[in-house]
Amino acid sequence: MNHPSDVQEKLSNLKLLLLDVDGVLTRGTVTYTDQGDEIKSFSVKDGLGLRLLMDAGIRVGIITGRRSNALVARCNNLGIDLLFDGIIDKVSALEAILAQTGITAGETAFAGDDLPDLCVMKRVGLAITVFDASPDVKKVARIITPQRGGEGAIRQVCEDVLKSKGLWDGIVARFSQ
Repeated sequence: MNHPSDVQEKLSNLKLLLLDVDGVLTRGTVTYTDQGDEIKSFSVKDGLGLRLLMDAGIRVGIITGRRSNALVARCNNLGIDLLFDGIIDKVSALEAILAQTGITAGETAFAGDDLPDLCVMKRVGLAITVFDASPDVKKVARIITPQRGGEGAIRQVCEDVLKSKGLWDGIVARFSQ
């Protein structure tokens, strides 16, 4: 995607990408089995994008209000070790992550889609949202993906970060061999 020069600069200096889950990494629906177990569906495209980002040295973390075994399994599968789930105070989670990693808020992006995400989006260097986000969240976001949450939106963000850092062509070449 084409971004204004200030957004492009923030992408190229990004060291940490934080994500909400429901509505960003998923379509925002919650499915329960007859036994009461929660099922979440994640995009494999988002997963590859996040792995490529982490392989390039960019940290990835989760700040979400819901707890889910499916999310824990997905984070374990992808190697995401900054998992803050069941969080009511997302700003405190942000502050804990910044203290733990030594990364500044200005070097951090957060992707959210609904009202509980606004508090973090306003405190990081780059606020990101998805196509089907709340209108109030879209007003705060500097990047709005053309994809809906759970449908490759975060993959697009990962590609934009890697392209801004001049790494994308090398990644494509590596997969082309």
